Amino acid sequence: MDGDVSLLQSARALVVRDLHLVWRRRGDALQPALFALLMVVLFALALGNEPATLARVAPAVLWLAVLLAGLLSLDSLFRGDAEDGSLEQWMLAPVPLAWLVGVRTAMHWATTALPLLLAAPLLGEMLHLPHGQLPVLLASLALGTPLLSLVGAVVAALTVGMRRSGILVALLALPLYVPILVFGAGSVTAAAQGHDVAGAMLLLAAGLVVAVVLAPMAAAAAIRIALN
Repeated sequence: MDGDVSLLQSARALVVRDLHLVWRRRGDALQPALFALLMVVLFALALGNEPATLARVAPAVLWLAVLLAGLLSLDSLFRGDAEDGSLEQWMLAPVPLAWLVGVRTAMHWATTALPLLLAAPLLGEMLHLPHGQLPVLLASLALGTPLLSLVGAVVAALTVGMRRSGILVALLALPLYVPILVFGAGSVTAAAQGHDVAGAMLLLAAGLVVAVVLAPMAAAAAIRIALN
């Protein structure tokens, strides 16, 4: 019981701290959402005002916008804690480092991907996404965006000890993101063509379950290696 209380207390303390930091840096916190919005607007302008053309590319554009918006803030996932010494305190805390990494990753998803997930219907309207495809899009984003954050956490942990590793984070993360993008955007396209999307959804769900179990432990191990 004491262990459970300690885990909950540490998670609550980290969540409250992260929310305070997000509030203090509201401009930085809004950058991923503004980037995704700008990307959708630019695609809509570049492809013209033809609804059929926009509807055909809408799933891929929305998925790319969410993916790149999350990638924009990935380098800062653990870097601020490494610079102010918080990661060393995490390693000395009486709770598993993987638990704290998992909480931080959940906060990264909540502050970057969740607002975009909530704004997906509006962004879909801008791209003339058919309403019948919206439930599949939301389901694929709900399964795929946490998976993106978990995979990205491992990459961010691997590079936390390096200076100016922003481009390296992108180069390492993007190949790992490709299968998630393919199954996520492909499921919406398959639904538009009348195909069954259960297979793609199950693969995303299976990947999410595996990542929830393994990614925090892998990221914690990478942090220990980087700081030793």
